[in-house]
Amino acid sequence: MALFDLSHQAERLGPSLIERISEVLKHGRFILGPEVEELEAALASYVGVRHAVGVSSGRDALSMALMAAGVGAGDAVFVPAFTFSATAGAVVAAGAVPVFTDVDSKTFNMDPEQLERAIKNMLRHGSLKPKAVIPVDLYGVPADYPAIETIAAKYGLTVIADAAQSFGGMLGGRRVGALGKIAATSFYPTKPLGAFGDGGAVFTDDDELADAVRQIRNHGTRGSGDVALRLGMTGRLDTLQAAVLLVSLESFEERLARRCRIAERYQRALEGVVGTPPQLRNAVPAWALYTIRVPDRESVRTRLAEAGIQTGIYYRVPLHRHPAFADRLTGEENLPVSEQLAREVLSLPLHAGLSDEDVDYIIGGVLQAVC
Repeated sequence: MALFDLSHQAERLGPSLIERISEVLKHGRFILGPEVEELEAALASYVGVRHAVGVSSGRDALSMALMAAGVGAGDAVFVPAFTFSATAGAVVAAGAVPVFTDVDSKTFNMDPEQLERAIKNMLRHGSLKPKAVIPVDLYGVPADYPAIETIAAKYGLTVIADAAQSFGGMLGGRRVGALGKIAATSFYPTKPLGAFGDGGAVFTDDDELADAVRQIRNHGTRGSGDVALRLGMTGRLDTLQAAVLLVSLESFEERLARRCRIAERYQRALEGVVGTPPQLRNAVPAWALYTIRVPDRESVRTRLAEAGIQTGIYYRVPLHRHPAFADRLTGEENLPVSEQLAREVLSLPLHAGLSDEDVDYIIGGVLQAVC
């Protein structure tokens, strides 16, 4: 049983996908064609923000958000230590320094108390200027934005939401993408709303930030001009991917609801047997991944593989242990929760292509594997 369901996506989208792609082939505007603009309007409406800007990937979305927010050399950006390397990599690419904070042992997301502790340490001992914080909605579960935004406001930090895994989720009645000053998401094929290649988007209600991102994604230019108004990059969402996403968006709510039902079944069956994700009263996760905690992970994973159940490990190594960031550590990296999670997390198959019988089989496999 596959962890992701990529081979059947095109089949599920049906004739509408062929029609959309054919239209792009006919008009030939493969870069920033009309479908990109149509998708941006649909995404902004879905999320409930003034601006959605289609870009080339989730990593590029983060980079552009940081650049638009004026993050650069001499700045400190606070990042959870337990997440994918792209979050910290985007900070380094902007010329700033990622400062790693520990995460909450239940939600796996940035711990607000640890964030404030890291900010205070930086103000007392650091030579960097605290500039921004990037909460990550790990596995599709929204971070604690109310608490993080309160702390950010106290110290004058910009909140840049890393919603790469959480498009479609909600917190306190607000859609992911509308949380934080500016938000970035990914449309990588395995994400809740996936394209057939790389893609991403930046969301904001701020007109100036949106205009900056539009310039940055196109070499720093505005419109069809060829004069660079700011430093930019090649970061445009191509029209074919926009066409795919427009079709996928039509049935997105149905697929998202199916993911939520599967997660609920996992939760009911596995709670108390393995470490399960928390039940948050005011949040609706997008369930990019359903991730459990098991102390003897490798043996459990081996038994599941023998039963034909594919699993994933996200992530094996916390960011402060990555060689790429070794020369940017502050010396304050005491991050025990991130270290422990890296040893215990295991993601189960969760996608709209799973039948009820598939889910029962996976649950049975987990129960047998942990006994």
